[in-house]
Amino acid sequence: MKYIILILCIGWLFGQLFRYFLRSKLGQFAQQVKAAAREEQRTQQRAEKDNGEIHVDYVPKEYQKRSKKDIRGGEYVDYEEVKD
Repeated sequence: MKYIILILCIGWLFGQLFRYFLRSKLGQFAQQVKAAAREEQRTQQRAEKDNGEIHVDYVPKEYQKRSKKDIRGGEYVDYEEVKD
């Protein structure tokens, strides 16, 4: 009878330890997944901000002095539409 009680106690103890370690490892895994998701969201937000626009942080003084009147039209390029 003592052996049965001893085996049950040891089994219960291992079960409790297993649950503790399993919870801690799953918690760490969940934190890693959340961090990866946050980083992915940041990169997507950066990509959405860029969306092909050009932002100039510095304009040299010589270009600032020029007015819009100095800008001339570009060269005309004739083209043909090609239908597939």
